[in-house]
Formats: sequence, structure tokens, C-alpha cells
Amino acid sequence: MKRLLLLAALVAAPLAAQSALRHHNTDAPIDVDAKTIDVLDAKGQAVWSGGVRITQGDMKLNADSVTVFYRKAKSGSAPQIDRLDAQNNVELITPSETARGRYGIYDVGRKTVTLVGGVTLTHGDSVLRGQRLAIDLDTGRSRLDGSATGPATGGVPAGDGRVRGRFVVPPRTQGN
Repeated sequence: MKRLLLLAALVAAPLAAQSALRHHNTDAPIDVDAKTIDVLDAKGQAVWSGGVRITQGDMKLNADSVTVFYRKAKSGSAPQIDRLDAQNNVELITPSETARGRYGIYDVGRKTVTLVGGVTLTHGDSVLRGQRLAIDLDTGRSRLDGSATGPATGGVPAGDGRVRGRFVVPPRTQGN
């Protein structure tokens, strides 16, 4: 019976982490705060730098710099944000989890967030570590890979290909 409880606790911890951003409203306003902004309107980009803090609903994204890619507005309407690319000291914060990595991409249209490079995902005292975390904001499904390739790793596979985790099981009350 104790093994069954331990197995249930191990399975429940990642499932709880998966659902934190389920049905996140990607149409909610995106608030940005930083030391500087450079607007490259001809390219449809705005580069925010210096302790960038972004908030959309319950989701927060912090980084050293963030490039916002947007489509220019039609006459009389606001520009459409397509993607946010975060670099260095990237931190994604929800009410119940915090994920950290070297780079992050928030694809607003596809409703996905991806963190790459030395990724750490914490939920309470439980911790998962890997190289690439992909979150589907519609379903809340998260996937953590132990290796990643691409610009964040210089095209070279990172890590040893393994995902590692430590799940802290809450104390049991007498009789359980």
C-alpha cells in the first residue's frame, strides 16, 4: 500500500505542474517593463533590455532581454504580437511553478512556451532538470527533454540526454 501511495505522489507532482498554464488566455494584454526599448519598426521588432519583466494574466516572464516580433498594424489598429524571444536568465513564473533556462520563446499564435538551456522546473520543493521544456498553453501539457540542440547550445547536443527529478513527498498523517 505504501508503494502505491509513493507511486501516486510521484505521478501527481508532474501532473500538477502540467496544468498550471492550462487554458492560459493568450489574448490577455501583455505588460512589459524594462530599462530600455529599441524599436526596429521596419523589421517589426522591439528589443526590450535591462531586467525585462513581462506579465500576461497569471504568467510572468523575466529575462535580461526580450525581442518582441510583431506584425504592423492595419490602419487604426494595434500591432499583432507574434512571438517573444527571451535571452539570458529567463524565468517563467506561474502561481504554482517556476521554470528557469538560458533562452525562452513564447509563441503567442501557437500558444506555446519553450525554455532551452539548463532548464529547471520547480513545483514547491520538487524539482525537475533538463535541457528543453515545451509547454502547450491550451492543454497545459509540458514536456521536458534531457538534451537539446539549436542556437541555445551552439548546435551541439547539451547535457547527457537525461531528465532528472526530485519529488518531495508530503508527510503522511497517521493511519494513511
